[in-house]
Amino acid sequence: MTTAHQQESEAAGADVGGGAAEHLPRPEAPGSASAPRASANDAVRPLPARLSYGLAALSGFLYFLGFPGMDLWPISFFGLVPLIVALRGQTPRRAALLGWIAGFVMTMTGFYWLLEMLRVFSGFPTILCTVFMAILCAYQAGRIALCGWLYGRAEARGWPGAVAFALAFVTSELVYPLLFPWYYGASVHNAPVMGQVADLGGPYLVGLVLVAANLAIAELVKLWLDRASQRAPREAGGDAGPSRPGRPLNRAVVAVGVAAPALAAVYGLVRMRAVDAAVAAAEPIKIGIVQPNLALFDRRNAVKIHLKRTQELAKQGAGLVVWSEAGVPQAFRESAYKTEVQRSLTGRLGVPTVVGTVIHRLPADRNERGVSFNTALMAGKDGEILGRYDKQYLLAFGEYLPLGDTIPYLYTLSPNSGRFSPGTSLAPLEWDGHRIATMICYEDILPHFVNKLVAEGDPDLLVNLTNDAWFGDSTEPWIHLALAKMRAIEHRRYLVRATNSGVSAIVDPVGRVVVQSDTFKEQSLLGEARFMRAQTVYGTVKDIPWYVAAVVSVAMALFTRPERLRLRRAER
Repeated sequence: MTTAHQQESEAAGADVGGGAAEHLPRPEAPGSASAPRASANDAVRPLPARLSYGLAALSGFLYFLGFPGMDLWPISFFGLVPLIVALRGQTPRRAALLGWIAGFVMTMTGFYWLLEMLRVFSGFPTILCTVFMAILCAYQAGRIALCGWLYGRAEARGWPGAVAFALAFVTSELVYPLLFPWYYGASVHNAPVMGQVADLGGPYLVGLVLVAANLAIAELVKLWLDRASQRAPREAGGDAGPSRPGRPLNRAVVAVGVAAPALAAVYGLVRMRAVDAAVAAAEPIKIGIVQPNLALFDRRNAVKIHLKRTQELAKQGAGLVVWSEAGVPQAFRESAYKTEVQRSLTGRLGVPTVVGTVIHRLPADRNERGVSFNTALMAGKDGEILGRYDKQYLLAFGEYLPLGDTIPYLYTLSPNSGRFSPGTSLAPLEWDGHRIATMICYEDILPHFVNKLVAEGDPDLLVNLTNDAWFGDSTEPWIHLALAKMRAIEHRRYLVRATNSGVSAIVDPVGRVVVQSDTFKEQSLLGEARFMRAQTVYGTVKDIPWYVAAVVSVAMALFTRPERLRLRRAER
């Protein structure tokens, strides 16, 4: 980023201290032999509240461990199991609370670096920043709360629990607005074979493959719990009442949970071979990346470092060099930026370069404030400016303050927040017959936005300029890289990421890192990329299937399942 310096009753689940017999299925009345067998949703009562809360918190912590940054990615195949088990049979309100607990634990641990960002931005005391962080994480946790609520509503209305959870999960990832977006599917970024289905359905499909595995394991755990609850009264010598068949194993859920990851892996192997063959036939180019590692508020050596490093990369054979977001601290006048940038910077480089800088539009009236843009410029070999891209998705609190234009005094409370305006053009940077889709800061973790970029310009290279120094030497730069890697897979193009302080990298079209930098170290990178174009299913259909899934999820939450479908299921 660049700143000015750059949320029914709960009676059904309130039995916290109830004994084991309270959670047994109710026996059918005498003479009811003709009654259909209870459905899976009616077989047992929900777990006690305290136990459910603990399981939800456990899932949040496992989510954190399996997510990028910690990168214990196998956990993502079972990390949601405690939450799924805890959700069964809960009221919608409590289901939402359980989801929120999982989300809050996940974000407070996985997004711990928010504290440093808030401290740097605001200058407020650490205690106050901790409160702000908790508020932000409480809001971000609403994503999983939404998943829990949709699931609780659908299950209460008789819909199959596994289907309800899967649809609720993808819906929450799709529609819940976040300041810092993330996707469960990114957990397997270090296991590229599992991520290749992203070219079919983006990060949502990768996440659903993992959810399928979690649902299968949860189905086995729930079966074990049901049988244990039926044995308990008999082992205690109590009267369990008339014998009743236990809840049967939902073999379909288990089968899908096994088949989905297996099929995804097979697909991944096949696609990786095919894409690698296409890469071998594509036009290569050596790309240099300048990582200046500039201090946030001291950029006096920025020009010197960029000139020196770029000239060195040119001598090493770089055919294109990429600078980081706003690598040049100077703001150039919009009316004369092409001439000024060439004269003061790009005319001395000797190599085509994507330059990160700031463009300022002067106001028509002296009493008005001008407009600034977070910009990437394409400079040719002789330094001439060939194209411009202005960042469109500005980061709240970093590049602008919500309501800041209406209440200017807010900027005095947060002096390090920028006052930028969004760009409007999706056109790629064009150079030497090539089209470069450019993303600035966290635009590279927004799949819907990159879909628009690719559809608009049909680029043969993806480039991202960013500055993650605001988050300190934390896991955030690694999370950012992991989330961005999905864009390369979704569109089967190389992705070049130039950052101020790491992690800079070149990512190939199957999500493997070709070369990467360290963090918080001045560094130059030189690696090979290829100019490629490909048509993928996800690039064509975009998020339309997922919005259909979201509509279905909401419908399941609003409408009771038809009785004939329930009876048909019970008769099986």
